Amino acid sequence: MCLMTMNIAEAQDTFKLTVINPSKTIRQNAPIIYQLNGDTRSALVMQDGKEIPCQLDDLDGDGRYDELCFLTTLGKKEKQTFSISLSNEGAPRTYQPQVYVEMMLTNKKIKETNKQDLYISELRVDRGVNPYWMIHHHGAAFESDMVAYRIYFDHRQTVDIYGKYRKGFELKQTQFYPDAEQKAAGFGDDILWVGETFGLGTLRGWDGDKPTMIADVEHRSQRIVSRGPLRTIVEVKDEGWTPQNGQQPIDMTTYYILYAGHRDCQVDVRFSRPATDYKFSTGIINVKNSNEFSDNNGLRGCWGTDWPVSEKDSAGHKRETVGLGICIPKANILSELPANKDNYGYVIIVPNNRLTYSIVFGSDNESFGYHSADAWYEFLRNWKKEIEQPLKVISNT
Repeated sequence: MCLMTMNIAEAQDTFKLTVINPSKTIRQNAPIIYQLNGDTRSALVMQDGKEIPCQLDDLDGDGRYDELCFLTTLGKKEKQTFSISLSNEGAPRTYQPQVYVEMMLTNKKIKETNKQDLYISELRVDRGVNPYWMIHHHGAAFESDMVAYRIYFDHRQTVDIYGKYRKGFELKQTQFYPDAEQKAAGFGDDILWVGETFGLGTLRGWDGDKPTMIADVEHRSQRIVSRGPLRTIVEVKDEGWTPQNGQQPIDMTTYYILYAGHRDCQVDVRFSRPATDYKFSTGIINVKNSNEFSDNNGLRGCWGTDWPVSEKDSAGHKRETVGLGICIPKANILSELPANKDNYGYVIIVPNNRLTYSIVFGSDNESFGYHSADAWYEFLRNWKKEIEQPLKVISNT
């Protein structure tokens, strides 16, 4: 995923933007993100005289848009020019959705797990309240046409995954729980059992010996920040979190960002103050019968096969073969932990108040994906190269 952030002066209405691919790799659906200053209410992005989709996002919920986003695909060493127009009047333009996100309360009057109807955008709970069973599919769920994720709304905050056979959108119909008829028609399903492991890249505390859950918090919340059309953003907030006994509480806000046409998800963690006195942990689950890949420099993956639920609940399911991956900046890694029965893990440090890393997965069920450990690990290597070679963006104001 290639990200480039720029500042736009408040007084500026229209300007040209040049985007350059510095690599010899085609960059598919590469996101361009702009930090907005001022009171932008609508935006227009043009390329070669044609309008292309864009979106405006209010990350902090203060009623003002913070970021402008659009996607582009560039060939090897290609250069493109865009015209950006910002206005403090009107409303964001509407485009065909290329992503989907949902969050809902469990409606006990409806027995079907794929026909729930109490849609919400946000829920905040106090200490001692476990919303895990209050929320359908246990937390917010979101998808591109390739993959789907969900974030458990409890002390684990585990990232779980839903794999597909074909490209397309499914969550609105299956709600993460396809029925027998939908499975027979080729819909995907939950493909990973996570338990209390890291799942796919969940951030946890670290007590010097093992990961710790995000349990000691004053308030916990999930919020849908953006529903698209080009990216979904889900915010998970832990206010007054005490990672270890004797430490001062700290607020942690995590944004999970999924772009159209992507299988990888960006994890952007922001703390209320510098987190230099804390240690954290993350990684990926050690899938049963998996083999491991690591470049010993922040990129780690596995490929394996296991039941996607506990074996006692395996009726109606089959064993699933998955590839998992995580890419963490080297500066944030204190140590890469040896594999144990649960995880391929890391101990993480945050020299300031922000941590950004990426997670990704693939399912062997996919008609469009990867079907061996070697192919998956080659994808991971190329994925890291894209992350480390961002597009060059030049503003011609």
